[in-house]
Amino acid sequence: MAMAANENCIISGNWKKRVHVLGERVRRFPSKAWQTTWKVGREDPRRLIHAFKVGLSLTLASLLYLLEPLFNGIGQSAIWAVMTVVVVLEFTAGATLCKGLNRGLGTLLAGLLAFLVGYIANASGRVSQAVIIGAAVFFIGALATYMRFIPYIKKNYDYGLVIFLLTFNLIAVSSYRVDNVLKIAHDRVYTIVIGCAICLLMSLLVFPNWSGEDLHNSTVYKLEGLAKSIEACVNEYFYGEVEGSEDMKLSEDPIYKGYKAVLDSKSIDETLALHASWEPRHSRYCHKFPWQQYVKVGAVLRQFGYTVVALHGCLRTEIQTPRSVRAMFKDPCIRLAAEVSKVLIELSNSIRNRRHCSPEILSDHLHEALQDLNTAIKSQPRLFLGPKHRHNQATNMFKIAAEQVGQGRHGKTSLSSVKTDSSALLEWKTKRVSTEQTKESERKSLRPQLSKIAITSLEFSEALPFAAFASLLVETVAKLDLVIEEVEELGRLACFKEFIPGDEVVVTCDEPRVDVFQNHLPSHGAD
Repeated sequence: MAMAANENCIISGNWKKRVHVLGERVRRFPSKAWQTTWKVGREDPRRLIHAFKVGLSLTLASLLYLLEPLFNGIGQSAIWAVMTVVVVLEFTAGATLCKGLNRGLGTLLAGLLAFLVGYIANASGRVSQAVIIGAAVFFIGALATYMRFIPYIKKNYDYGLVIFLLTFNLIAVSSYRVDNVLKIAHDRVYTIVIGCAICLLMSLLVFPNWSGEDLHNSTVYKLEGLAKSIEACVNEYFYGEVEGSEDMKLSEDPIYKGYKAVLDSKSIDETLALHASWEPRHSRYCHKFPWQQYVKVGAVLRQFGYTVVALHGCLRTEIQTPRSVRAMFKDPCIRLAAEVSKVLIELSNSIRNRRHCSPEILSDHLHEALQDLNTAIKSQPRLFLGPKHRHNQATNMFKIAAEQVGQGRHGKTSLSSVKTDSSALLEWKTKRVSTEQTKESERKSLRPQLSKIAITSLEFSEALPFAAFASLLVETVAKLDLVIEEVEELGRLACFKEFIPGDEVVVTCDEPRVDVFQNHLPSHGAD
């Protein structure tokens, strides 16, 4: 009875706790929802404008169904205009143009082809009509599906092919039971064109958002993020608590935030470049922007970002160089990181202002910083090379460890060959099991012991982590040339204005306004 009472008390206590937690969540829900809503709108006010544009577009499309004169002229097909607005209207003008033109063109071609098939089928008998429609559905469906695998069509016109296939099957199959197939095709095309027109007008004329501008700005922010990450990484390595930084969440790490957008940018860069190619030429000189060159710049920045990731990983290694050793190379490393960051910021400013880079972007200061780091490393040869007698001592240590392992392998394995009764057999099995267990435990204990002996026997082991850090820092300078080449090629193809020597180079590293990928809502099928 006492045990049952205790269980009931525990169960009631758990229920009270759950009800209390649920009540707290319900109480905090309104404030949390308001904070999230406010944060989303504050990050990018264009999201609120886009929401109003979608609401207004749906209202205009619904008038075809709500107003009696318009409904009498169009009929039940008016609902296709509403569905078109829901599916086609996207955040940027380029995405809306891509989907709208694909949908309109696909519907128009499907309607014409379905009318042609219906006209041919109606000229024959009833049985022949069914055969012709079935054969047309098979061949057109197979051909359209196969065309979707062609890379160029898949990249640019996949949505249009899906709409073409859907519309053709609806009209062609319906024509077998419905006589006025021409009216069905006419109403479907007419209402979809109205819906696409509403979407295009809203996207192009009412506070338009351009995919090209998003791609342009995201490239600028990626360069600034890399510059911020490199400088913060070097500062943390020499000034911060490297060993204690593991407690910080990776998503809250400012170094991680700087290069995360670069590493995740491949798909969004390609999507923005595709949508930008559909947008009208709204630049000052009305020339076509090389959007694919932005994709190439993003690819080079990702290669650069991988080096920054490795540099950041040096802050999380198990073996760290003591502060006394790091302090010997602090000034040249910080100076080199500052010069690399300065070059990246200059590249971002040149893209932002649409002007060519300064001819002195790789100034003598960067080369001087490299020479200073090289001189500092050469001034401490014992840290990186070590004396010869230490090499012999390390070799002896390895021999000692190997002998210990050998003793563990060959110890206590002899068996008595005289006893042959059941007790001797049992004793032999017991010894064999115990020997195997002993060998396994020795192997597990000797493995880390061997690693520790190997590491501690090296006099220059304390400098090895810094050597990796310094080599990666120098690698960023080597990869900087590739980034500069692609940015200069972008300036040449996009006809950036020439650099004026009097222009001030403002070295700033602003917080990116918003991740442009969050503004692209996923599509959920054709209709």
